[in-house]
Amino acid sequence: MFVDALVKGKIPCDPEILDRIRKIYKLFPQIPVPSNFAVEDDVQELTEALGAAKTRLHGCSSFLKAAIKWSAEFGADKNGDPQLHTMLAEYIYSESPEMDMAKVSYHFVRGNNLKKFATTLVNFMSKCYPGEDDIAIARAILMYLSMGNLQDASSLMEELKKQVQAQELEFPVSDLIQFINLLLLTLEKETLPLFNALRVKYKPSIDREPAFNELVCDIAEKFYGVQRRNPFQDMFGDMLKMM
Repeated sequence: MFVDALVKGKIPCDPEILDRIRKIYKLFPQIPVPSNFAVEDDVQELTEALGAAKTRLHGCSSFLKAAIKWSAEFGADKNGDPQLHTMLAEYIYSESPEMDMAKVSYHFVRGNNLKKFATTLVNFMSKCYPGEDDIAIARAILMYLSMGNLQDASSLMEELKKQVQAQELEFPVSDLIQFINLLLLTLEKETLPLFNALRVKYKPSIDREPAFNELVCDIAEKFYGVQRRNPFQDMFGDMLKMM
């Protein structure tokens, strides 16, 4: 109702209003779903806990998504205010009973707290399944790059390595991480042939996550002006050839 009033009143996005939104956000309960239920625990208790968590997540997410939409329309940032994106990313990560790092990363890359993003990724790496850690890192870097943001992509990788080293953890070693490291270096030099060579060489790694190909296409367009191929145009061209 508060955000609806802001929209109807065409209230501009300013620090005072953002502070009021933050105060409302902090009133939403933050009760992580228990992960230590024993076998003998009541199944109904677990079901109720998961249901309550989903309800809390829906309530806070709906509020912040509406606030982001308002800030995009009446603020300076077309993607919505970065502070609001950071709040939503934090809440989804801490409260969601079904972890979705794609959603968390989507909002963090539009947020304003890169260090917090790195901390969240490192925390996720410490408890995720094998093979999920390098995908989470790659997704975060590719999302930044798909927006044309090479600086934050590079800074995030540096911050991740710094935090991993400080906590005496092991940084993921895989072909996908190797691709990401080489991609960052390639984009700094603006060499399209090398970029295309990397896409070919590391295609199996890119194909591990369906969304990665779309992100790489976005990166090619942002940094090199490579237009996406329209499958309908290709099909129409083939038809003309046949005629």
